[in-house]
Amino acid sequence: MHYFSSGNIAMSTQYTDHFFYLAPIRGITDALFRRVYHTHFPYFDAAVAPFLNPQRFASFSDRLFADILPENNTALSVIPQLLYNTADDFINTGKHLQNLGYNHINWNLGCPAPMVANKRRGSGLLPYSDRIVALLETVHEHLNAEISLKMRLGFKDPADIEVLLPQLQHFPLQEIIIHPRIGKQLYRGKADHDGFAKCLPLTDHQVVYNGDICTKGDFVTVSRRFPQICRWMIGRGALADPFLLADIRNIPVTPQQRKEKLISFHHTLYEELRRRLDGPGHLLNRMKQIWTYLIGSFPENQRLLKKIRKASTEERYHTAITELFAD
Repeated sequence: MHYFSSGNIAMSTQYTDHFFYLAPIRGITDALFRRVYHTHFPYFDAAVAPFLNPQRFASFSDRLFADILPENNTALSVIPQLLYNTADDFINTGKHLQNLGYNHINWNLGCPAPMVANKRRGSGLLPYSDRIVALLETVHEHLNAEISLKMRLGFKDPADIEVLLPQLQHFPLQEIIIHPRIGKQLYRGKADHDGFAKCLPLTDHQVVYNGDICTKGDFVTVSRRFPQICRWMIGRGALADPFLLADIRNIPVTPQQRKEKLISFHHTLYEELRRRLDGPGHLLNRMKQIWTYLIGSFPENQRLLKKIRKASTEERYHTAITELFAD
């Protein structure tokens, strides 16, 4: 119901056959953000939602599922993501997602956060290929849904994925999204393109590349090395430069249009968050988190990020933002 819808985007002939996901970034790319972002920068084909909290549900509340309720996701197609490491929890939640209209569920095997990985969830489950295979066998037996995986090369050892991929061959997976780092790296160091290359001969499933695409040059470099890849996931790069995918897809945007869209995006997002969040403290914290990435669109004004971060009131925040947009 909610995936693989192509947008009505006027594109050049280059990369028109490529598919782009907006990556899930917990605490930022929720339904409200995705809607406002896509309204201003309609370049992505779909998004993967940040994972639902892994817990046993006595009941399925709208509040818990608010981020992926269909009525909250009418702008950009979305795929829900689960973080479980037990089949029963995966199946129970998966059936509820199907009742909401979702037939494609993504399983997160890539989250590097220590509080997640140390519980053998996310990338912390990658060294245990037998548990991953057992869960998939049970899930596919009891859940009639398309499953995709989002993973890293491993947790401590990049060879984890080389052990796992051949064992996944017989599963009818929708696709496998690979971020070429290990969990212990978090986001440090460079994406391991050699490690990604080792993965490709080990699977016949469709592979999606994810990691360190921050400029059009980054994309060209990776796409030339891996011409067989036509599906991509971009996260931090697209938050730093919302026009990144327009540049990749050769969609013309003038400097004036860029400035106007960025200002409109900020003001719309700010006002919508202001209405939703409880008090200026929560609002400013969320905006500061967003500016950690978005400041990348203002390379000549990095100094103002410190001023934004130090703003303790809405008035001081707006003073910093006004100065930023004026420059």
